[in-house]
Amino acid sequence: MRMYDIIAKKRDGGELSYEELKFFIDGYCEGSIPDYQASALLMAIYLKGMSPKETTDLTVLMANSGECIDLSPIKGIKVDKHSTGGVGDKVTLIIAPIVAACGVPVAKMSGRGLGHTGGTIDKLESIPGFRTSLSREEFISNVQQIGICIAGQTSNLAPADKKLYALRDVTATVNSIPLIASSIMSKKIASGANKIVLDVKTGSGAFMKTLDESIALSKTMVEIGKRAGIETVAVITDMDMPLGNMIGNALEVKEALNTLKGRGPRDLETISFEIAARMLELAGKGDMEHCREEVRNAVYDGSALKKFAAMVRRQGGDSEIVNDENILGKAEFTQDIVSDRSGYIESIKTNLLGTASMVLGAGRETKDSEIDHLAGIVLHKKTGAKVERGEVIATLHTSNEEKLKEAESLLRDAYVISNRRPDTRSLILAFVNSTDVRKYADEI
Repeated sequence: MRMYDIIAKKRDGGELSYEELKFFIDGYCEGSIPDYQASALLMAIYLKGMSPKETTDLTVLMANSGECIDLSPIKGIKVDKHSTGGVGDKVTLIIAPIVAACGVPVAKMSGRGLGHTGGTIDKLESIPGFRTSLSREEFISNVQQIGICIAGQTSNLAPADKKLYALRDVTATVNSIPLIASSIMSKKIASGANKIVLDVKTGSGAFMKTLDESIALSKTMVEIGKRAGIETVAVITDMDMPLGNMIGNALEVKEALNTLKGRGPRDLETISFEIAARMLELAGKGDMEHCREEVRNAVYDGSALKKFAAMVRRQGGDSEIVNDENILGKAEFTQDIVSDRSGYIESIKTNLLGTASMVLGAGRETKDSEIDHLAGIVLHKKTGAKVERGEVIATLHTSNEEKLKEAESLLRDAYVISNRRPDTRSLILAFVNSTDVRKYADEI
């Protein structure tokens, strides 16, 4: 078998066999297939696409290229959740303790942020003392003992994906649905869950800009899950404006805690509660109406907040943050940004807000960039709100005063203010499973 023939076959629109894809993955991971041939195949896939069978085969091979986590020592159905990433997305911090409080074990491995999308691990590490680097034994033990653990991904989890993604990033082949889907699902399959709920973001602050693109990606990932024997569903949610009112690591932990106390912003609560209910439904806890009620009960009776505190304590963090958010600290420099005109906030270019947050220190420009856990943005006005000239629309937080001017410029470019109140957009746009695509509003 020759890599040249595999490239030519895909270039001409052929379907690659499992054996051909295995030859590619094994050879590229071992180093016998050079970057230039791997790049050629990635471009051929980008241009010609892949069949459902090819995409699933590629995903499974990537998942099996390294360590696969065995969650069988944990009793019950293990349901994982993955978000395609967005600005202000702290949903995992909210849904994990809710689902665990409802009796479904949460054994979740999460990643760090890169660029303008924040990572769950970075957020948790803003809690003093919190450890995210755990042995497999400690990871399993924590879930067995308290029903929940969120840890960083092991370095050997789907290594083929890490290597291929780095190549895609510099060869203009990132934006390919089969390659995006296989990248996401390979890590989820390797993480050992029985079932998966996907939170697919769509809009200006997301990778997928339109609903149709998000549905196509969702259907591909759900089909991969089905073929791999892991029931998978997708909830498509809005990212045309940031989720919640806070962007940045410690700031988002504070907002997640407020949501677990029943005092979170409506958009964050709506999306988080729905995804948590979907996880409970997959775990066999009843129909969606019952699961939504269970989610609300776990928040309003305080059991979800207690579960969050137990997780923090178990992983070495200061659990008093649930009572005193000041433990998280405060940025040395803050600056209020005021509106230069009156009107309505017609839209927010969410990707620019994400970039502004990164400039302040809350995100990474490169994998080696240092995170300022206290940096970020607090939004006082979002899309649809009426604003008066001179009114504060946002507050910048940073430990580097020199970054304020650049971040302010980005934030002002992000806000579009006009004389017309914009139409409202649903927060939850669609639900995708193996048999159906259903569009629905957020008034559930």
